[in-house]
Amino acid sequence: MNVTVLMENTARTGCALTPEHGLSLYIEHRGRVLLLDAGSSGKFADNARPLGIDLSAVEAAVLSHGHYDHSDGLRRFFQVNKRAPVYVRRGASGAYFAMDPEGPRYIGVHREIWEGFPSRFVEIEGLYPLSEGVWLVPETVHDSAFAGQAADLLFKRGQDDFVPDDYRHEQSLVLEGEKGLVVFNSCSHGGIVNIVQGVLAQLPGKRVFAVVGGLHMFSRGKSGMNCTPEYVIQVADALKELGVEEIHTGHCTGETALALLQKRFGPGCRALSTGQVLCFS
Repeated sequence: MNVTVLMENTARTGCALTPEHGLSLYIEHRGRVLLLDAGSSGKFADNARPLGIDLSAVEAAVLSHGHYDHSDGLRRFFQVNKRAPVYVRRGASGAYFAMDPEGPRYIGVHREIWEGFPSRFVEIEGLYPLSEGVWLVPETVHDSAFAGQAADLLFKRGQDDFVPDDYRHEQSLVLEGEKGLVVFNSCSHGGIVNIVQGVLAQLPGKRVFAVVGGLHMFSRGKSGMNCTPEYVIQVADALKELGVEEIHTGHCTGETALALLQKRFGPGCRALSTGQVLCFS
């Protein structure tokens, strides 16, 4: 299993690739080619070229959740790939907002993407086997002790009725490797510990070897985190107790939380970066 990071918030010094706030992963697994998310513009496709990646070869794409920084690049994807279906969780087309000091800011998937390419989307519910050793897994565990700490993400239910987002539109892409399952969750809004527990409950007899994606611990506030240091430490310890050996994280995790995770979890916790290639045997 090879994973190429087509888009992430960062790029290594001297790298000719362009980063942006978003995430996109190109995944080769058991002879199949998958795409998880498409970033917040078409720049992920520009990065694919120098990496020698042909996006027209993608057989299936997955949208992790209904936010623009993972979906806006689908406009470009649909131009270069005419066949791959995009699997989305029911509710991904909802009206999602972030509460800024100036008021609610729309962060959902833009309407013209849904309306312009309706035949490309496959809406799913429940545990969904995509192919041999590949599953799309909903979030089913909601332990408050490990719930995501973002308090500013909302769902617009009515004309002016904003309620906390329950992230029912979020899903994990789970792939089986020789060492165990690799759980891809781009933002882990529901809390990565809850997500891993949910995967283990829905795929009994399996073990999770690695998690890949953002952990949504970043904040623009003074501390750089939307959670306490104690919460980050608890997450690192709980993942170890669940048998997770590797964490590959970035995007919405933030540098402060990443440093704490690396210190507590150890060398198995590594930063994602645009252009990086991960290999899972």
